[in-house]
Amino acid sequence: MANIKSAKKRIDVAKKRNERNKSAKSAVKTASKKVEAAVAANDKAAAQAALVAAVSLIDKTAKKGIYHKNTAARKVSRLTKAVNTLA
Repeated sequence: MANIKSAKKRIDVAKKRNERNKSAKSAVKTASKKVEAAVAANDKAAAQAALVAAVSLIDKTAKKGIYHKNTAARKVSRLTKAVNTLA
């Protein structure tokens, strides 16, 4: 365990950030699953609505540095491609 005050603070800050990042990643996974479920159900309208929400979440997490920008772009690309196959 850390003895120095600054080291103790870094532990607390790291724990908070870890929880916040985990929550954001979980939200992205949930949004992605909603898009995939709508695609599986062949519901184009619902898939497009879910895609907009998912892309927004993914972009926000990339902007905050939770996901690398290329990872975010890859996720958006795959979801968009899946929705576009419904046409």
